[in-house]
Amino acid sequence: MPRFAANLTMLFNEVAFLDRFALAAQAGFDAVEFLFPYAYAAEDIRQRLDAHGLRLVLHNLPPGDWDAGERGIACHPDRVDEFRTGVAHSIAYAKVLGVGQLNCLAGRAPAGIADDVLRRTLVTNLRFAAGAFRDAGLRLLVEPINSFDIPGFYVNRTAQALSLLDEVGVGNVYLQYDIYHAQRMEGELAATIAQQLPRIGHMQLADNPGRHEPGTGEINFPFLFDHLDRLGYSGWIGCEYKPTTTTIAGLGWLKPYLEPTTSASDLPKP
Repeated sequence: MPRFAANLTMLFNEVAFLDRFALAAQAGFDAVEFLFPYAYAAEDIRQRLDAHGLRLVLHNLPPGDWDAGERGIACHPDRVDEFRTGVAHSIAYAKVLGVGQLNCLAGRAPAGIADDVLRRTLVTNLRFAAGAFRDAGLRLLVEPINSFDIPGFYVNRTAQALSLLDEVGVGNVYLQYDIYHAQRMEGELAATIAQQLPRIGHMQLADNPGRHEPGTGEINFPFLFDHLDRLGYSGWIGCEYKPTTTTIAGLGWLKPYLEPTTSASDLPKP
């Protein structure tokens, strides 16, 4: 049976971030993920994980100035020193939080920079991060992100990401396969997952269109979940979607896999 992690950046955001851990546990999740921990003390997040019996399965490296629209800096040739500082920062958090893998956002391609320079910068940065992560006992993930939601994002297809991983050539670097992004860019979900399963370190989901919960769009999630079981996928699937209404109201699709113990009326007041 697939194992699902609540993405606390996207889910339960009816309440403050540090209060979402309790709601995830009450809803039946055993694990969580989120985009970034860096606005909070690592010890405060670890306390919430421990208090609610949750495992953290993923967060991202620092992305640059997220609020200003930056979506990663790993392909930016003028930000290499900042990227390396971010690697050390992410490892420090990972050690406290007990997470075993982190995702590197390639970022939007800067204007006026040749593609070969962008690729060389990204490969060099990924090799650096992979080496530091290997020493820390961590896996590094690379995620293709669709160019409709984030125009100009440098890595947007599975084949492109795998080509980068081949060039990096380090054994602790894996693909982060987001079903929503893959559906928007290329489709062929079942065949791609089957072909690339040994290289997939983590998966995420949302339906399309709208990036809402499974069952609201065109993707046949029951088929995909059965497909993953047949293939023997043992990793986590991050629920990185935007609830159509509230998180609790939209958790019906999880009933075959979890046993929620809370209801919409149990939500703390924002």
